[in-house]
Amino acid sequence: MAKKSKIAKSKKLLEKRAAYEAAGEKKANKFSTRGINRCRVTGRPKGYIRFFGLSRLTFRELALKGELPGVVKSSK
Repeated sequence: MAKKSKIAKSKKLLEKRAAYEAAGEKKANKFSTRGINRCRVTGRPKGYIRFFGLSRLTFRELALKGELPGVVKSSK
C-alpha cells in the first residue's frame, strides 16, 4: 500500500492541473507532469491502467472475480 501522504499529494497536483486546464491558461502549466496516476484501490503508481483507474494487479484480481463488467479472459 502506498503512503497516504503520497496519494494525497498526487490527488492535489492532479486537481491543480485540471483547474489550470479548465481556466484556459495559455501559459505553460508547471504542474503538467507532476501528477502521478495511482490505483484507486491500492494507491500503486506503477502498472496503471487509465481506462479502469486501477493497477494491473488489482485489475487482474477484480477481472477474475467477475467484478469488472465486459472483461473476459482471452484464453479459455
